[in-house]
Amino acid sequence: MAAEIVRVTTEEQLQIGLDIRTKVFVEEQQVPAEEEIDEYDVVGCNAHHILLMDEGIAVATGRLIYYKAGAAKMQRVAVLKDYRSKGYGRVLLLALEEMARELGLENSILDGQCQAEPFYTKLGYEVISTEPFYDAGILHVRMQKDLK
Repeated sequence: MAAEIVRVTTEEQLQIGLDIRTKVFVEEQQVPAEEEIDEYDVVGCNAHHILLMDEGIAVATGRLIYYKAGAAKMQRVAVLKDYRSKGYGRVLLLALEEMARELGLENSILDGQCQAEPFYTKLGYEVISTEPFYDAGILHVRMQKDLK
């Protein structure tokens, strides 16, 4: 895998990421489109988006928003089906964490789907919610990682 990390700076790049999210969340997981796209889906200073490219093909995306003092919230982490279990999700999340550090943030929070909890645990995240909760009709747990 020779992944290229692209920090989204144009509307065209943002749309590529939204297309990946539509395939993963709306089409595969049946999340309503109106719940998937929100006010953070813009190029600007309130949200930071990343694309992961492999030989010119966008294969994964994710975004970082400011959660609370000193904390980033990692969201909309999506890897296209044909590229899963090949390390792209790990590279993507590590890139988001590095971006958070560059922004001076010390913690990473995410709401991970329960089926992805082992993936996030391997990357150093710990469950901080008392019990699973539904988001867009899918069970999630809130997880946290110290980025210091």
